[in-house]
Amino acid sequence: MKFLILLGSSLFLADSALAQGCAGADCIVIADPIRDDLITVVATGSQARLSATGQAISVIPAHEIASLQGPDLTRVLERLPGVTISRNGGLGNFTGVRVRGAEAEQLLVLVDGVRVADVAAPGGGYDFGNLSAGGISKVELLRGSNSVIWGSEAMGGVLALSSRELAGLETTVEYGARGSVDSSAAGGIAGDGYALSLSGGYTRTDGISQAAVGSEPDGFRQWYAAGRARAELGGNLEASLMARYTDGRLDIDGFPAPAYAFADTPEYQKTRAFSARAGLRWSGEALSLNGGLALADTRRSYFDPGFGPDANYATAGRNERAELSGEWRLPARFTLDFGADTQLSRFSSLFDPEVTARLSSGHVLLRRDDGVLRLAASARIDRHSRFGMHWTFGANGSLELGAGWRMRASYGEGFKAPTLFQLLSNYGNTALRPERSKSYDIGIERGDRNGALHVALTAYRRDSGDLIDFVSCYLVTVGICANRPDGTYDNVATARAEGFELEADALPTERLALHAAYSYTQATNRLTGRALARRPRHALSVSVDWRSPLHDLTLGADVRLVSDSYDSAFAAVPLDGHSLLILRAELPVNDVLSFYGRVENVMDVQYQTAAGYGTAGRSVYVGVRARL
Repeated sequence: MKFLILLGSSLFLADSALAQGCAGADCIVIADPIRDDLITVVATGSQARLSATGQAISVIPAHEIASLQGPDLTRVLERLPGVTISRNGGLGNFTGVRVRGAEAEQLLVLVDGVRVADVAAPGGGYDFGNLSAGGISKVELLRGSNSVIWGSEAMGGVLALSSRELAGLETTVEYGARGSVDSSAAGGIAGDGYALSLSGGYTRTDGISQAAVGSEPDGFRQWYAAGRARAELGGNLEASLMARYTDGRLDIDGFPAPAYAFADTPEYQKTRAFSARAGLRWSGEALSLNGGLALADTRRSYFDPGFGPDANYATAGRNERAELSGEWRLPARFTLDFGADTQLSRFSSLFDPEVTARLSSGHVLLRRDDGVLRLAASARIDRHSRFGMHWTFGANGSLELGAGWRMRASYGEGFKAPTLFQLLSNYGNTALRPERSKSYDIGIERGDRNGALHVALTAYRRDSGDLIDFVSCYLVTVGICANRPDGTYDNVATARAEGFELEADALPTERLALHAAYSYTQATNRLTGRALARRPRHALSVSVDWRSPLHDLTLGADVRLVSDSYDSAFAAVPLDGHSLLILRAELPVNDVLSFYGRVENVMDVQYQTAAGYGTAGRSVYVGVRARL
């Protein structure tokens, strides 16, 4: 907490000086005011000013992502309020991101507008262990339920990631602890009415033991390729195309005989993921339309060399989506956002034949902006081929108070359709209802986190019902367990998450940047009264960056503090809180070449974010970056 007090003092003393903003070539932060202030997480395909919404939204731009160095995107996401991370081992292992105490599977994740969740996974969530920070130029996080615009999955929030669009060449090579290598390259051309960017990268590490009790390192390797293109076709029509492909292998541990306890094994998994979107956008004086076709395909295979060379389990998940959205600018400063979409999901495994489900929907959002008061209200209807109709509603507002301050408030509803695994696998239950939520927040904010001075305080509550969980049928043969000896899924829980978030950013001088984000989250199962698993009540991130007048050497430090939590809903396995320190430095040689390095977990803290899984100790990395 002392970090927040110190930061608050700096903000108070610097307020009058920062009102003029950061000027000059020596500013430590050079943000793009066009891209960094525009967000897409509020309406499908429609861009809006960050200050024009009453919802809690944060944006991290490209220069901040690059300053944190390395392939681990979670170090970027931890800077955002309301975000906590759990990882089942080292880099590349399953990584879940929770927002405001929601389940990791209740966060909708978009990469270049494509929903990238693995629809073959039991919970249908997204594994951030498969996504490198390389090629990502912008992060947008909307905190709170927003299914009224985005549909299924958007119960905890919406995370939109955008890949790079650049003119020129850039390459990065990094080497460090445990034989880790991370390399990436990006290049692009841009002209009057067109742009084309391509990027790719390779990451490998000898890793650490996935099992905390193990001694055999479990390695990881992955390469990716991505591209995006846009072209003006004339007549206010623009075409766009985005695609991304990853191929990875990860060593994992298991439960070997005779103890059948989590320990070293020679097992490994392979993951291949492909996503793409092709779109057309037409912009008129009063009406804009945006349509597209999107595809996300994830395939996983699991191997145990002790039982032969073939996969002992494999899954395939695929989501095909067509969408159309628009913006109609009406008289009296009203605007109508509208959209419709349909998606077909497919799931199969080594033991389950292919099954499908279709989800179709439509939504409208009416907003009015007179420059001081901004109001919006919206409604959505979804029809799922397996469980029928579902309505969601939402509203938000923002009021300018003067001197850069504004009040904002929002109400949102969310839902998450049961996954095909939960519905139709060997453990499936076709009577499942969708999970649902209602969230409320209210806040006061000055500026935005990429400006000269930003302060935001937000209080929130989210109530969730019909939550789906696995039901063990061990020694139970009646009720839902009739003819289900291996167990099944059911709507078994309700939950409440409430708390507040405090975020502050400042440039006290042209060479000093400060950032802090604190979250208080109380997430409980309303049936049992117990705390939800892996939800620390307190989380604090503090960052300081300073650019030296001598050779423009940049020095940075990041502190992450997380309080105690539990690894299971029965509060049986505690997870101790921890504090981690990262030190960073970057030295430009000239306008083309720069060297950088960092030390992660400087104090060599022993900690876990998931019980029984190992975490990395002190780690040193060095790299070189070239830009043309």
